[in-house]
Amino acid sequence: MPVPETLYGTYAVALPEPITDPAQLARDEVARRTAPPLRDRVLAMLDSPMLTLDQRPTADFPPLPRDLLAAYGTATSDLAAIDTAAHLLAVRAAYRPGHPPAHEWSARAVAGAVAAALATPVIDVFTPQVLVLSHLERSLPGPDGTVRLTDWMLLPHRSGPRGFFFSTRGLARYGLPELQTEDVPPALVVEWGRLLNGLALRVLELWLDELRVDQPSVIDLPEIVSVGLRDIAAAEGADDPSPREVAVRLRLDRSPDLALVVLPAEDDLESLCATLFGPSQSHR
Repeated sequence: MPVPETLYGTYAVALPEPITDPAQLARDEVARRTAPPLRDRVLAMLDSPMLTLDQRPTADFPPLPRDLLAAYGTATSDLAAIDTAAHLLAVRAAYRPGHPPAHEWSARAVAGAVAAALATPVIDVFTPQVLVLSHLERSLPGPDGTVRLTDWMLLPHRSGPRGFFFSTRGLARYGLPELQTEDVPPALVVEWGRLLNGLALRVLELWLDELRVDQPSVIDLPEIVSVGLRDIAAAEGADDPSPREVAVRLRLDRSPDLALVVLPAEDDLESLCATLFGPSQSHR
């Protein structure tokens, strides 16, 4: 898989009126609201060309996808604030692939600090999703630099004639294709979603391990990857001592967009979920 040269994080803050000095407000609020060591990294990004603040009348930006924002659970009050916003502040950051994902951490921290100071919504343009302030703050790394992957990824799914289609929405933040699965039986929607959370973490770990070596331009991930209850728990910021795991097969699909199609390494989805979660859990 090709490794992008640069990754970008973009957030929008809905403003009832323009900010006199967006850069100064951002510096002041990040310094006040963000704990070290993240604070120092974000302030350094603010003082570099890697992070930009672009304030313009709302009409000068492409329209925000209101229907998707509503579908992802945006509060009515936030939708109203977005609809009536006279200006938007676009927070954009760029960084190389790898760990830490400074483009995402910095852009989200800046947008969140400004939005918190003005009591106005902040939109994660990538997903797209309005981020509740408590969720935004919880998603940022603590002193040890760890985050919950599920705070940075969505699992949208839709029904079809032979089952549900799943696609992660978040791995592209790190330069990876998203995971996809077709024809998931309705009885396995919850379990398969949890498995994809854990698998996303495993794939991300493999990707980051390769990126630490000589900054490659192409990375070959293994075709067969194991995912276990420990991975699922870790993706959710928890622990699970169980060693139980299963193997899945990854197939790189290049059409229409690059994606990693997830298939059972053996048997079928029902058998795989029964092995990982137990029969009673996989056939509820």
